[in-house]
Amino acid sequence: MAIVRRFLPSMSLLAAFEAAARHQSFTAAAAELNLTQSAVSRQIRALEDVLGAELFLRERQTVRLTFAGETYARQVREALQHIAAATLNFRANPRGGTLNLAILPTFGTRWLAPRLPGFLAEHPGITVNLTTRLAPFDFQLDQLDAAIHFGAPDWPGAELDRLMGEMVVPACSPGLLTSRRFATPADLLDAPLLHLVSRPDAWERWFEVMGVPAHGVRGMLIDQFATAAQAAAAGLGVALLPKFLIGAELARGDLVEVFDHPVESPGHYYLAWPGKRESYPPLQAFRGWLRSVINP
Repeated sequence: MAIVRRFLPSMSLLAAFEAAARHQSFTAAAAELNLTQSAVSRQIRALEDVLGAELFLRERQTVRLTFAGETYARQVREALQHIAAATLNFRANPRGGTLNLAILPTFGTRWLAPRLPGFLAEHPGITVNLTTRLAPFDFQLDQLDAAIHFGAPDWPGAELDRLMGEMVVPACSPGLLTSRRFATPADLLDAPLLHLVSRPDAWERWFEVMGVPAHGVRGMLIDQFATAAQAAAAGLGVALLPKFLIGAELARGDLVEVFDHPVESPGHYYLAWPGKRESYPPLQAFRGWLRSVINP
């Protein structure tokens, strides 16, 4: 859709307004922009002429945003941030595109990061920026192109590709296993259990599959899988962990499976993205690469 030019004020007017709105002061905005106070005042007045309404209430030596001015300031600030991010991404990689990807910390560091060199080798013009997000967010408010999500295929305003499921196993340190001598799944009811905050009912589901009645199972709460794995390896308790994410600990012997009874998690891993980014080339390349890695 073409931009209607008459609704597009000049960047100098918008920059002056954003600074004045943020500082609630024409003088402070002038100092930031290296202009005179009168120059900022003229730019704000020129923008108000374009809009056909006042943005600030001028009272003696002070100014404050009108109600509509506050809304406009927020929207202008978000637009300027988008432009700044786009410029930064272009300067970082002028020959290709940039994919800003939100990752779940343990999945991102243990599964995705070791495989990313393969993607970058296949697509040398694309830069991948990683940031951590533990829960769904609003793509409209965040400068991100896609995200790794675990759970149900439910993310308002986003499209999703299913990536994979997972099997979880009870794991602990060799010392704890030796001292406790767990014989049956029911023995874990009396063990110190480690719970992930994002999956508070995971242990109840595991006991249910094992045919063991369990209600109100208690234990230490931990917010990330990596921390839970470290706590279990330190002997603090038994953790219910995705087997594919603790391969290194199992191989080294830092963790051992208490029982060879893996249980499939009800949730799955997904790649989520805003619909408006569907045709973005770096995202298309990344989606295709993920499919090839997961289903070779």
